[in-house]
Amino acid sequence: MFPGKPEPLGATFTDGGVNFAVYSEFCESIDLCLFDSIDAVKESQRIRLTSKTGPIWHCYLPGIMPGQLYGYRVHGPYAPEKGHRFNENKILSDPYSKWIARLPTWHSSLFSYYRTDLGFREVSKEELLRMDMRDSAPFAALSEVIHSEFDWERDTRPNVPWKDTIIYEAHIKGMTALHPDISPELRGTFTGFVSEPIIRHLAELGVTTVELLPIHQCFNSLRLYNNSLTDYWGYNSLSYFSPDRRFSRFSSGIECINEFKKMVKRLHKAGIEVILDSVYNHTCENSHFGPNLSFRGIDNFSYYKLDKSDLTKYDDSTGTGNRLNVENPYVAAMILDSMKFWVTEMHIDGFRFDLARSLVRNEKFPDNLENPFLTAINSDPIFSGIKLIAEPWDLGEDGYKIGSFPKPWSEWNAQFRDCARKFWRGDRRMLSEISTRIAGSSDLFQREEGSPCSSINYVACHDGFTLEDLVSYEKKHNEENLEQNKDGWDYSYSCNFGAEGPTTSGQILSRRDRRKRNLLTTLFISQGVPMISAGDELGKSQQGNNNAYCQDNDTNYINWDLGPRYRILLEYAIHLIRFRKEHSSLRRDRFFEGKTQTHRFSKDILWISETGNELATSEWESEMRKSFGFLLPAPFDTDESFTNGDSDQNSPLLFLLNASEEPTDFLLPNYLKDGIWTRVFDTWEAEFDRIAMSFNIGQKYRLREDCIAGFLFTTLQAGPSKKGQRPST
Repeated sequence: MFPGKPEPLGATFTDGGVNFAVYSEFCESIDLCLFDSIDAVKESQRIRLTSKTGPIWHCYLPGIMPGQLYGYRVHGPYAPEKGHRFNENKILSDPYSKWIARLPTWHSSLFSYYRTDLGFREVSKEELLRMDMRDSAPFAALSEVIHSEFDWERDTRPNVPWKDTIIYEAHIKGMTALHPDISPELRGTFTGFVSEPIIRHLAELGVTTVELLPIHQCFNSLRLYNNSLTDYWGYNSLSYFSPDRRFSRFSSGIECINEFKKMVKRLHKAGIEVILDSVYNHTCENSHFGPNLSFRGIDNFSYYKLDKSDLTKYDDSTGTGNRLNVENPYVAAMILDSMKFWVTEMHIDGFRFDLARSLVRNEKFPDNLENPFLTAINSDPIFSGIKLIAEPWDLGEDGYKIGSFPKPWSEWNAQFRDCARKFWRGDRRMLSEISTRIAGSSDLFQREEGSPCSSINYVACHDGFTLEDLVSYEKKHNEENLEQNKDGWDYSYSCNFGAEGPTTSGQILSRRDRRKRNLLTTLFISQGVPMISAGDELGKSQQGNNNAYCQDNDTNYINWDLGPRYRILLEYAIHLIRFRKEHSSLRRDRFFEGKTQTHRFSKDILWISETGNELATSEWESEMRKSFGFLLPAPFDTDESFTNGDSDQNSPLLFLLNASEEPTDFLLPNYLKDGIWTRVFDTWEAEFDRIAMSFNIGQKYRLREDCIAGFLFTTLQAGPSKKGQRPST
C-alpha cells in the first residue's frame, strides 16, 4: 500500500492500481474493506487508511483492478447526542461510488443503534443511544471500482436555445413498460427509451428536451419495503454518481454505464437534449432512526444539517427525514463533482434540482444572489451552456421562493399551473393573473437579466394529477399508497364535470376533452418554457392517484393502445407544438413592455375585450370577467416584414379565450388594415382547422363557452387563404 492522493475523491483506477480517497472530518480512522464477490458476507481484506490530507483519508493499492468490490468501516465516537453516528461494525458505500454493485438488503443490523425489528416507527432516545455491535457486511451496499472507456464518436450537445425549448418530463420505465413495439427485454431500460418507437414519438410530438425522473441509484425506504411497495419515482438517492440499476439490461456496472451513454448519444443524434431530475437535497438514509448505509456512518455531523436544539435529529426542510448540509464546502463539492461527472462523462445537457430551496438555505447568505453554492455553479465553465432548473421551494419555513434564483437559472412555475387550472375552472377575478402568466410571469422573474425563459410553465407534472385526471377527478384517490389517502396535495383545482373518474357519458367526455385542449393550448401560447408530462398527450390516467411515487405498475405506465379519442388528442398536441415552433412571437426572450412599436401596431401585446378594443382599467378589475383576447404583432413588425411576409412566422396572432359558461361574441380587432383573420384552431373542435376559415377585420366571431380560438393575420399583399385550402400551422 502507498499513501496515494487526496484527489479525486472516490476510487480511481490509474497506473495499474486504484487510488481510494474518502472525506470524513470527525472520524478517528477508516478501514478500506475489499470483497471478493457480490455474495460475500465478509470482507476478504481490511486495510487501515493511514494517510490523511486535511479531512481526506486516502491510499493507493497497486494491482487492484476495475471490478473490485469495496466498502468502508469508519471508526469514531458513537454519540448521537453530539451528532456522531460512527460505528465500525457497519459497512458503508462510497459517496463517490460510480457503481453500486450490490444494493442493501433490509436487516436490523443496518442500523447504527440496536434494534431487532424492521418496523417503520419512531424510536426513543434511549434506543438511539445504544450502539449496535452486529456486523452489517452480509446486508450492506457494496461499491465497485469502475473504469469506463466509451467512444462518443462525434456526439455534440443539441444546445437548444431556452426560448425554443419544449420539455418532456418522462420516467424511463413508465415510458416503455407497456409499449407493444418495444421488445419485452428492452422495456423499462435505457435502451428501450431510445428504441425506434420512442424516438419516433418524441420527434413527431416535437419536443426538444427530455427531463428524466431521477436515474441516480436509489434505495427503497423502510416504509415502502414493509408495505411491498417501491420507490418508483426514485427520489431517495444512495449514490449521486451511479446510474440506477433498475433501468439497465445488464447486471455489470460498466455495461450499465455504457448503456446510459448510448441512450444519451442516441437522443443527441435525434436533436433531443437530456436533463436529469437530481435529488441533491436529501438521501435515502431517512430520518434520525434510519440506517447507516453511507453518508451517516462516514460523517453524520458533516454530511447532514442537524437540528441545533437536538443533535440526534435533522433540520428537515425536505419532508423526507434529512437534509444534506450544503453549507459544508465538502458536501457542496460532492454535489458539484457529481454534476461535473454527469456533464463531462455522461454528456447530459442539464439538471432539474428537486427542492432546490433546501440547497440554498444558508444563514450567512440568505440572498440567493450571494449564495456560495449557486455562485460556484454559475462561475464554473463546465456548466456554461448547461440548463439549470430549480424547483424553487421546500417544506421548511419561508420555503416558497419562486423568482429568487439568479440568471442563468430557470424555475418551475407552480403559479402558472395553478392559475391556468383556476381560470379554466371558472374561478373569479382571474383576468389579471392569467394575463400575467401568459405574458411570461414578469411579476416573478423580471429580476436583473431575467426573461420569460426563466419560467418553466406547466399544467401537470409527475407530482400531482395527470392532465386526464385533472379533468376527471375532484378528489385525490391515493389509497393504494397505503397512507390512508393522507399523502399528496389536496388543492388540485380540478373539475370532473359531474362524474368522479371514468364515465360513459358522451357529453362529459366531450367537455373533459375540450378542457384538456384549453389547458394545453394555454401552455403553448404562453411566453416561457413549456413542459409537458409524458403521457398527457396520450390521455394517461393514474386513476386519481396524485402522488403515485410508489406505484411500479400500470398506474404509472403509459398505455400506448390508443383509441380514437386519444389519437385525436395526440394529433392536437402535435399541431399545437408545431404551431408554437412556427411563430416566434410565442417564443420571446424578453418581457413585453407595453410600449408603442410601429405605426401598424400600438403595443408589443394588446389585451382586448369582446369589442375588439383594448381592455379598459375597469374591465381588468371586473370580478366576473372570464373572457378576453390578446393580439401579438409580427416579430420586428415593419413594412418589409408585412409586405414580403410569405411565412406565417411574420404574421400577427390573435387569441380569444372564454372561460365562462356562455358563448361570447367577439369583434375581431381592426388595428391592422388590408388583410383578413384566418382561424387556425378553435378548441370547440377536436382538431386544428383543416379547411381555412377567413374572417374580415371587425367581423363578429362567436366563441363558444369554455374555448380558445387562435387566428393569424394574412395581408392582402400576401394573398388571402383560399376556400378549401388548409392553412399552414
